[in-house]
Amino acid sequence: MAHTYLTIQQTASGVYKDKGSKFLAFAEPVNSEEEIKQRLAFYRKQYYDARHICYAWMLGEERLLYRANDDGEPSGTAGKPILGQINSKQLTNILIVVVRYFGGILLGTGGLVVAYREAALDALNNASIVQRDVLLRRTLRFPYEKMNDMMRTLKDISAVILSQDYEDGQCVITCDIKKTYENRI
Repeated sequence: MAHTYLTIQQTASGVYKDKGSKFLAFAEPVNSEEEIKQRLAFYRKQYYDARHICYAWMLGEERLLYRANDDGEPSGTAGKPILGQINSKQLTNILIVVVRYFGGILLGTGGLVVAYREAALDALNNASIVQRDVLLRRTLRFPYEKMNDMMRTLKDISAVILSQDYEDGQCVITCDIKKTYENRI
């Protein structure tokens, strides 16, 4: 498992036009399927008058969780080319939505593949790609006497303390640490 992964810093957009059809693309950083569902609901509401709202997403540092959706376009002509752009840049924790306004002229399957691919690429070209550290959530239990040593170690490895508690003479700390430092605690 890698210690880092690539994603985008913030939402970016792109556009592609062909034969009167307009393809609006939006790339967003996301962290969960629940967040993806909320963002898709937003786009469906915001662009209620669009013919198709197609998308692809990928989650997880190992890039194993993903989906692609054609939203009524011929099978494989929308979601798959969008996912292909995510894969070409080796990104994760990302959602790309492409909204299509039909221009009255059929593009054919080849034209659709090109349009969705190019719209997604334009959004990614306008995005700021960043490298992030893989974080591991750990719950640490130790005697109160070790508190100073443990806090010094957590500070040295830039751990993010999420909660601290004391129960029955034991300290309990829940924190996020970089995978690089997992063997230091």
